[in-house]
Amino acid sequence: MIHRKVKVVFHDPAWGEAFEAEAAALRSVLGDEALAIHHIGSTSVPGLAAKPTIDVLVEVRKIGSVDDFDGAMIEKGYEAWGEYGIPGRRFFTKNRGPARTHNVHVFEAGTPEVERHLAFRDYLREHTQTALAYGNLKKDLAEKFPADMESYMVGKDAFIKLTESEALSWNRAPKGTS
Repeated sequence: MIHRKVKVVFHDPAWGEAFEAEAAALRSVLGDEALAIHHIGSTSVPGLAAKPTIDVLVEVRKIGSVDDFDGAMIEKGYEAWGEYGIPGRRFFTKNRGPARTHNVHVFEAGTPEVERHLAFRDYLREHTQTALAYGNLKKDLAEKFPADMESYMVGKDAFIKLTESEALSWNRAPKGTS
């Protein structure tokens, strides 16, 4: 069981700046191995309520090469978790005391996981009613499970899976159609 407090807050425009600062730090560690660095998750969607944790997706040339950077990531304050439940991913977290400040998801460029994360983010940015419903769900779950991160995450699962499916179809549709 995950023992972190569940806190969902109104969107903070400073999250974009926090992402940019972290992206610069990640570029300094990963160098040319990082092909692209994206702000994902709820903090990347304007107006969406979120846990104040910046999610970052890094696309790299070769996922196996990322393991060579574990030491440098630890020096930057990250904890390395390996794949952490998603094959082909490298996952890092940064905490400030008991609060998690950043999640870094690293995938090899061109994998379905990259498309899935970016499509979900872009779909929520374009579909404000869906984003609002998601934010309301998260606020309700945080209120219901303030000390149970696992139950909070399980409570979001069906909504996320449905929205991801819609987002991938939307993302793959020819532009100019829904």
